[in-house]
Amino acid sequence: MFIIDAHLDLSMNALEWNRDLTKAVAEINQREKGLTDKPDRGNAVVSLPELRKGNIGLVVATQIARYVAPDNPLPGWHSPEQAWAQTQGQLAWYKAMEAKGEMVQIKDLISLEAHLKLWNDDTIASVSKPIGYILSLEGADSIINLDYLHLAWQSGLRAIGPAHYGSGRYAQGTDAKGLMGPKGHQLLSEMERLRIILDVTHLCDDSFWEALDHFNGPLWASHNNCRALVNHNRQFSDEQIKALIERGAVIGGALDAWMMVSNWQRGLSTPLEMQCNLDVLIDHLDHICQLAGNSLHIGIGSDLDGAFGREQCPYDLHTIADLQLLKEKLMNRGYQEPDVTNIFHGNWLRFLRNAWQN
Repeated sequence: MFIIDAHLDLSMNALEWNRDLTKAVAEINQREKGLTDKPDRGNAVVSLPELRKGNIGLVVATQIARYVAPDNPLPGWHSPEQAWAQTQGQLAWYKAMEAKGEMVQIKDLISLEAHLKLWNDDTIASVSKPIGYILSLEGADSIINLDYLHLAWQSGLRAIGPAHYGSGRYAQGTDAKGLMGPKGHQLLSEMERLRIILDVTHLCDDSFWEALDHFNGPLWASHNNCRALVNHNRQFSDEQIKALIERGAVIGGALDAWMMVSNWQRGLSTPLEMQCNLDVLIDHLDHICQLAGNSLHIGIGSDLDGAFGREQCPYDLHTIADLQLLKEKLMNRGYQEPDVTNIFHGNWLRFLRNAWQN
């Protein structure tokens, strides 16, 4: 079954992890053997060939570059201009993949429907099909001012998460507190005018509720799990999930182990000892379905290789192609074929068609 993954940090992996994503995952990991500069070296699970193998033909692919003030201990860039330049390097990588025929940018209904027609054509070998990508910005710090928002939109940017971790220039993110303020409101207003999707993932509670009050355009949560199952501010409370359901949002289930199971200790816990498998993701998805009363508000936003690899993802997932295993697992839990279709791609497609209609 065709899969849409609503959150992959492909360009970050290509540039900051120096991974050639046109290669097989095994080849990427072999080249990283012995490296220790990143905690997930040799544990990659994502590459373009593996996406094709898993029939994951459309992804929401990020640009990401955080600005950090002098008193901010998080890693990041020391000026918004530097952050902008980093995102433009990431954009250049996507464009290079397009030139090579590996990827194609999806930014409107025409390109979306043409891409779906291509991927549904069984007479064309999957190895020759480009991976479609919708460009998203994770954390808006690199938007120097609203003129740069327009430049980004012209380059195909179609979704923005105003904050990432910590305090941002436009909103407060994971592990932070506080409101968005006037600059954040201006960003939301212009995003709404341009019909840029608001990704509420990573917004702290204060900024989350403020964003919903000030933004009337399309919004989703590309990669977020449930606070009722793992009690952390990175997750959404039932109240937040219900508010998103009321707004017609779709929430993508994430596969970072610490978001899936409680009491995960980074660098110490292992997926096997913590019993973190794909069924745990279904626990989170099912919790949202019970709140909604249907399967219309969930999808996949895996975040795989988002600065972690096999050491911190479900033990029964060896590469991203194994997302296909979710079909049987969902049906074993009582979900029917139409529900699986909703989760794998139907909900994201319905959302995009509504968001991009004239």
